[in-house]
Amino acid sequence: MKRLRLTLSILLGLAALLAVATRIGLQPLPERLAPDSDDVRRVQVRDRHGIPLSVTYENDWNLQEIVPLEAIPQLLRQAFVMAEDRRFYAHHGVDWRARLHALWQNVRAFRAVRGASTISEQTVRMLHPRPRTLWSRWLEGWEAQCLERRFSKGQILEFYLNQVPYSRRRRGVAQAARGWFDRDLSTLSPMEMLALAVMVRAPARLNPREGGDDLRRRVALLAASMQQAGQLPGLDPLELAAAPLELHAPTLPVAAGHFVRFLTSEGAATARVRGPRLDTTLDASLQAQVQTILDTRLRDLKGRDVGDGAVLVLDHLRGEILAWVNGGGDDPHLAESMIDAILTPRQPGSTLKPFLYAAALDQGWNAATVIDDAPISGAVGTGLHAFRNYSRNFYGPLRLRECLGNSLNTPAVRTIEKIGQQPFLDLLHRLGLSSLSRPAEVYGLGLALGNGEVSLLELTRAYAALADGGVYRPLTAQLGTAPPEARQRIFSAESASLIGDILSDPEARRLEFGRGSVLNLPLQTAVKTGTSTDYCDAWSIGFNHRYVVGVWMGNLDRRPMRDVTGAAGPALVLRSVFAELARHQEGAPLFLSPRLMTLNVCRKSGGLAGPYCSSLQEWFAPGGQPPPCTEHDRTSTPALPDAAPATFALVQPTEGLAIASDPRIPDQLESFALELPADLAPQATVWRIDGAVVGRSGAGEWRFLWPLRRGPHRAQAEVSLAGGVRLRSPEVTFIVK
Repeated sequence: MKRLRLTLSILLGLAALLAVATRIGLQPLPERLAPDSDDVRRVQVRDRHGIPLSVTYENDWNLQEIVPLEAIPQLLRQAFVMAEDRRFYAHHGVDWRARLHALWQNVRAFRAVRGASTISEQTVRMLHPRPRTLWSRWLEGWEAQCLERRFSKGQILEFYLNQVPYSRRRRGVAQAARGWFDRDLSTLSPMEMLALAVMVRAPARLNPREGGDDLRRRVALLAASMQQAGQLPGLDPLELAAAPLELHAPTLPVAAGHFVRFLTSEGAATARVRGPRLDTTLDASLQAQVQTILDTRLRDLKGRDVGDGAVLVLDHLRGEILAWVNGGGDDPHLAESMIDAILTPRQPGSTLKPFLYAAALDQGWNAATVIDDAPISGAVGTGLHAFRNYSRNFYGPLRLRECLGNSLNTPAVRTIEKIGQQPFLDLLHRLGLSSLSRPAEVYGLGLALGNGEVSLLELTRAYAALADGGVYRPLTAQLGTAPPEARQRIFSAESASLIGDILSDPEARRLEFGRGSVLNLPLQTAVKTGTSTDYCDAWSIGFNHRYVVGVWMGNLDRRPMRDVTGAAGPALVLRSVFAELARHQEGAPLFLSPRLMTLNVCRKSGGLAGPYCSSLQEWFAPGGQPPPCTEHDRTSTPALPDAAPATFALVQPTEGLAIASDPRIPDQLESFALELPADLAPQATVWRIDGAVVGRSGAGEWRFLWPLRRGPHRAQAEVSLAGGVRLRSPEVTFIVK
């Protein structure tokens, strides 16, 4: 009797000791069955609609691809329950029947051949990792029962299916389906669903690439069990197990690697993230469309040695980045995939001229201010450079609108001489062009023509200031977050909107670009092109009432292209992108300051037009109107028919003129200006070369651009004046070499 009591005492003591040890060993369960989203090693970057732009498997939990239980296919749920815990809905955390059966199998085999862990116990194991011992199995059983008292079966199964570990650091069925089959759960075949359920038993050994035969054998066994349970109606288990497994490497819906690297390299951007995701302003659909547009154009230009390109699309009303696209990179010896052309400084060519003229407008100039387009030489660094226009033509005195619209070089050089090189450089720095890091004297007068280097991001952001009424603000790439820096006014609203009006005026660019230029867009859009020295860089930048688009083309290894200009290369991309942006947006005109007013000015002098002037309308800021024209009055230059000269001579060409065509300029882009005397008031002009009519011009037009043709030629003009007077100039002979 005493021995029995002693035995009972010992057993009770051991039981008490076991109870105390169990109580000490148990760990508290979470209040909610969800991974800790605060422990994020790397965030997932998404577009503005939630589409993933990056994927990461570096976190301890699946934090980004959580699928609600009701969105997981029923067959996949049934397969997991049948494979891992067929009495899941009957037990309360521990399946004692399965444990005893597993114990008997292990004893008979003299080794561990079966574990019999329930889904609830496996969930506990994920929440509280422990060494694999009998003691840990004991604790997991108790915690599994506590888990089922706190959470429903559906909550437990949802957590399990989203966090169950697979090989290659994948967690959950969504990551596994994407990692092996590059498919969403809703598109998986029955074979693929059953394979996912089987693989969790031995993720490394049963993966589809290495354990194919063993995997199929286990899938067949699972399919047979499910058929017996009535869960595979109309499906043959053997045929199902023999179905092909099409393995595909995972891909992202859209390529935005450079944008993701830009974001994740910005410490401030990542620091503002709360949770596992970074929602950005990028539009994945637009990104894909712009990528296609750019890649198509680069393929078309490959024969002209164009290897790389980039496009940046901004919403200037919100200061948001919408598309960040790189294209090209065909050179296998250059790691172009890691070079972001949007952030790489390159020579911008003529794209800086709008900022120069905006500064001049703010200093009292106006759109009718006359600037002489004539040969000029000036200092560039320690050298002397002879400036000339792209077409090699000089047009004489022109209004500022024509100088900017035609992107003429010598008027821009004369303008920076007035503005000052250092003030202009300071202005560009205020616009965010920080890549211009050298002293002003290093750039010299060539700064007006873009002899420094800026990035596409800097340049497009600066154009957003013009589009936004002269106000510069930093951009944001995170959805719902405003840039921390304050807005800064750079130009007056009148000057900024006037620059936009000039850049959107087809007539203003007619001399150099012609009437049917690709830059003439259906919706009012301000467009500027630029080409750097030796065709190393070609740019097109444009903005409308809401968007700014910047396009660059060239070669990242700095090889020159073959005769590709901003108008010949990237302009078509710019036009196509704006067409895509307008597809689902209502059109609107550019912003125009309500303080601007229209006045009639003389086409030649830019002064207020008198009764004898050939005039046009121009916009002026209050107080900025020019003085009256003094060049056309009754005594000096009458425009009446009775005072018309009996005859006249062409100003261009002159007798015996020899014109040399430039072999670097495509023949279709080379032209020469046939020009009348300025004291004529033509109502209509017929232009003849070698006796044949080559063009006609209207009232008040003194010039006509004639496409160059090599060889000797004869030029003549027939002019109709007011009152029916008609004059014909003598023929002038000249030669094009």
